[in-house]
Amino acid sequence: MQTTYNGLPLPADGEAIQYNGKYTVPDHPIIPFIEGDGTGRDIWRASQRVFDAAVEKAYGGKRAVKWFEVFAGEKAFRKFNTWLPDDTVRAATDLRVSIKGPLTTPVGGGIRSLNVALRQIMDLYACVRPVKYYQGVPSPVKHPEKLDVVIFRENTEDVYAGIEFKEGTPEAKKLISFLNDEMLKEGKKKVREDSGVGIKPISITGTKRLVRYAIRHALETGRRTVTLVHKGNIQKFTEGAFREWGYEVAVEEFREHVITERESWILGNIEANPGLTVEQNASLIEPGLEFASEDFRKGVYAEVKGVLDAIGKSHGNGQWKQKVLINDRIADSIFQQVIIRPAEYSILACPNLNGDYISDACAAQVGGLGIAPGANIGDGYAVFEATHGTAPKYADKDVINPGSVMLSGVMMFEFLGWHEAAKLIESSLEKTIQQRYVTYDFERQMQGATKVKTSEFATRMIENM
Repeated sequence: MQTTYNGLPLPADGEAIQYNGKYTVPDHPIIPFIEGDGTGRDIWRASQRVFDAAVEKAYGGKRAVKWFEVFAGEKAFRKFNTWLPDDTVRAATDLRVSIKGPLTTPVGGGIRSLNVALRQIMDLYACVRPVKYYQGVPSPVKHPEKLDVVIFRENTEDVYAGIEFKEGTPEAKKLISFLNDEMLKEGKKKVREDSGVGIKPISITGTKRLVRYAIRHALETGRRTVTLVHKGNIQKFTEGAFREWGYEVAVEEFREHVITERESWILGNIEANPGLTVEQNASLIEPGLEFASEDFRKGVYAEVKGVLDAIGKSHGNGQWKQKVLINDRIADSIFQQVIIRPAEYSILACPNLNGDYISDACAAQVGGLGIAPGANIGDGYAVFEATHGTAPKYADKDVINPGSVMLSGVMMFEFLGWHEAAKLIESSLEKTIQQRYVTYDFERQMQGATKVKTSEFATRMIENM
């Protein structure tokens, strides 16, 4: 490990977090932070005060974070003439756990997204976005409290892999020619010659490690369902494969603890009517089976018999109701499901693009991105972050809601095992909002609220601890 990064020495009174299959967190961990661009400066200053106050209050001086600034975005470009210095990435990897504010997307070429770059360089394959309601927050839905989900978004693949070619370039023409003349030459499908083209990779490796992480989280936290969100009805070999591989990792690695939705139907049917034949059970789980081909029918019969033989004793007689339910939903369907039936969903495991969309849509139901936390987690590394943009027109005006960074800090302290500090931050934020002492984004939606500055909101939170 280096002793300096970007020319700055590490805090002498801090220690690095260690990882050897599990994290070892010292009482004075060195945690790198990127304050962020635009409004990031205001919300980081407010958040750091709240973090330090919570740790002091919770542990009476026995624990303290030793903050270490690293650079990315506009501040890095001004200081080092690069948007993402190598030492920033080295510090984040060497010190294991870090936190960041929002970063701008560089204009005019180069790295098109610093956030995506960090995720790919450090292989932070799981974007984790908890979405829950805090009392007092204005919401556009009648019962926002019914939504309490954790979204696990695959972070390294899909369209975010960045493999695309501009219309009219030699690369685009070459790829289109290959597709049309070689891969599609026997079919009716053709790619238009004036197209821009992109490639959407979804792998077994990327899928299984993401779903594995989501199921482990369900088992560790007592959540009862994991829903695979996909568009497999259209994209069978990418999104559809995500669904199939997700089920595979569930039943192959977590058999004792999980039940798939179709398995629950089969076991439930036999419990409701012990005299059911395999064929009758199959007809109940696959309506219209009598009109299907013989091969399809035989396949469903084999499925039913296989489930009863494999887990009839271990999961039958109602035991399956105590297992984690693994199901799946089509991506467009889940958007209306989380509005009209939010209580039925607990963990959503998604390919990259689906996870991007659904996490913002869910956040809108409970107050918006201003209080939406997030984390990017890999094997041995974690970067916690605000999930919103930089809002440069509000920069340095001390007006922006700092909730996204603060609640990302809650996630970070939970990750470190500092649950008391996390609870203090979360409860004081909710109490402050209930007192109608809020920044402008909430004040304009709340009758009788007091509009306060970012820094004033942090001060009231500290008082409420």
